[in-house]
Amino acid sequence: MGLTDYAIQFIVDTDWENVPAAVQHQAKCCLMDTLGALIAGNETPVREVMTRMAKKQLCGDEATILVSGERVSVAGAVLANGFAANALDIDDGHRLVKGHPGACTLPVILAAGEMIPSCSGKAFLTALVIGYEIGIRAGLIRHALYRTYHSSGSWGAISGAAVAGKLLGLDKKRLFHAMGTAEYHAPIAPMMKGIATPSMGKDSIGWGALVAILSVLMAREGFTGITPLFDDTPESEWVENLGREYKMMNVYFKPYAACRWAQPAVVGSLKIVRENRISSRDIRDICVRTFEAATKLPCTPPENTEQAQYNLSFPVAAALIDGEVGPKQVLPPRLYNSQILDLADRVHSEVSINFEKMFPSKACAEVVIETHQGKIFNSGPVEAMWEPPDTLPSDSELEEKFHWLVDPVLGQEKTDTLAALIWDLDKMEDLSILINHCQK
Repeated sequence: MGLTDYAIQFIVDTDWENVPAAVQHQAKCCLMDTLGALIAGNETPVREVMTRMAKKQLCGDEATILVSGERVSVAGAVLANGFAANALDIDDGHRLVKGHPGACTLPVILAAGEMIPSCSGKAFLTALVIGYEIGIRAGLIRHALYRTYHSSGSWGAISGAAVAGKLLGLDKKRLFHAMGTAEYHAPIAPMMKGIATPSMGKDSIGWGALVAILSVLMAREGFTGITPLFDDTPESEWVENLGREYKMMNVYFKPYAACRWAQPAVVGSLKIVRENRISSRDIRDICVRTFEAATKLPCTPPENTEQAQYNLSFPVAAALIDGEVGPKQVLPPRLYNSQILDLADRVHSEVSINFEKMFPSKACAEVVIETHQGKIFNSGPVEAMWEPPDTLPSDSELEEKFHWLVDPVLGQEKTDTLAALIWDLDKMEDLSILINHCQK
């Protein structure tokens, strides 16, 4: 059996009952985190743009855009929900693939689930597990094959094809063609250009999700694709351990609406000011020593939310002034706050050779703050919060984050109900229940 055959067999054979209990619980945690990010992302300009696009160019009545409840085609819903899921860059990620498996997968599952009668909670969660497992491995292989750093959408299209194919009941042959077609047409987005000049394209997750659902629909009609990338892996164990090693257990979660690469700097800055009771008014200079990729994040005043998220100085300053970096900080009017921008102007970065050697397995920084009085404070080496395996958030912390993101959109009472539904989703009989609870 070839490695692609092995991956396809995993997709076909996996059901909720043969997923280990710890992985089942992790799937619910990942769903809560990504769904919270998606709902909060509906308040962003990119979601408004893509919703207009979906209604004008991809109209229909087959699937739902969350929060607004507007009905469009399956492709339209995937596009709008896909861009919303990563619009605030506060969704989960995986260190080694340097990307976001949840945001790539969830929008496709939502749309594909609406295409079938009575998609159960177990079927939904099973697809989510498959999406993470296939997606993370596709990302590992993609990064190993190409030296240029490609975005999450480049491999998320493959995981999206896997989950949609699973839900729509594609046979092995059509799953082969669906994933091959998704790989062939996936956005090979030059991620570092997106870091240097941030835009709504972000991590090309929305476009990768669109490619995924279209590839499955094309395969269902008889379209043929290339052999998916699993046979090209330099490490056969990445594929052969499907169903035995669940890589979704190693995702990290994000407490801040900012690029993960900037978050160690936020942690280090907050550590210094809280331990030493330093006022932001007393800070003369902030030096962030970190790995090279993080130093590529701009330290310029942001003009929009994407520039605020793909930034090193802004999230550090926002955290020091407001104590948090969430939707409020990276969206207008707080985005243009003079006090935050003034402090951000005092932040600069330099490459640490030691931290560069650790990346991407670890993302570390060391922050040095100098006050106007000439005092110097050093954070020591720090990592971002909520990293596996030792500092992952508790269930209550994840639910608190969910409320932080969703309460302003749906209200506390609806958010309470939605959170309870997620924890018991394997008892849900039909996906429409979940989707209805995600509307204003």
